[in-house]
Amino acid sequence: MSTTFTLDSATSRATPTPAPMKRLTAPAILARKTGPEPVAEPVVMLTAYTARMAQLLDPHCDMLLVGDSLGQVIYGLPSTIPVSLEMMCAHGAAVVRGSWHSVVVIDMPFGSYEASPQHAFASAARILKETGAAAVKLEGGEAMAETVAFLVARGIPVVGHVGLTPQAVNMLGGYAARGRSQVEEQKIVRDATSVADAGAFALVIEGVVEPIAARITREVACPTIGIGASAQCDGQVLVIDDMLGMFERTARFVKRYEDLAPRITAAAQAYACEVRSRAFPTAAETYAPK
Repeated sequence: MSTTFTLDSATSRATPTPAPMKRLTAPAILARKTGPEPVAEPVVMLTAYTARMAQLLDPHCDMLLVGDSLGQVIYGLPSTIPVSLEMMCAHGAAVVRGSWHSVVVIDMPFGSYEASPQHAFASAARILKETGAAAVKLEGGEAMAETVAFLVARGIPVVGHVGLTPQAVNMLGGYAARGRSQVEEQKIVRDATSVADAGAFALVIEGVVEPIAARITREVACPTIGIGASAQCDGQVLVIDDMLGMFERTARFVKRYEDLAPRITAAAQAYACEVRSRAFPTAAETYAPK
């Protein structure tokens, strides 16, 4: 038995409740890839940043990613660059408490792993200790292969991330799709194979020309998870706030499965009108004397 946390939606308080140990594992995700053909059951991954959202997404996902995208989504930052290790640990712990089934993966923020494999291990060990998550994700290709191997050899499961890597936005010059030249295609493929060969149990491919993602999926031994990549990838991931329609502008590769922003705005407007007209609260929402 393991202990997870269930939120009482009436009070929004987290209370520990026993739950059977049914959580998926990194080896189970890796085992879905048995050859060059696409996996029989694609990997479903979404981002989550809070315990309550994790609860809602967990039954439907194989992996929950606590992405450093929380910098923009939660904190309103201009990019992922300012995100700290403390932010990732706090939100990662919340997502672990709110889930019991999915493999929880936490992004290593910019500056927490690039200096050396030893530096990366210290950061990753802290993340896993403070959150209870199963794995970390880091960006980069050939340059990070040694670090991936170092972490894996020391018991830390790693998800790689190649193609459009948001932490390198200053070097890339923006968020445009990658791989439109032969030179860039070759680099992305080398990056992917290097990270996979180093021991990553899964590989996120972001914002690349579709044939490149399909080629990488055929050539690497671990499952590929696409975001702006290819339907032929072994799985898919989206930022939850994007797919729920929380922002007016989203990337080309985002499909909106809901349009929550206008609904939230309408609810807030209705509430404000009722407060100002004294229509709320009514007797149903107040306490009468005994």
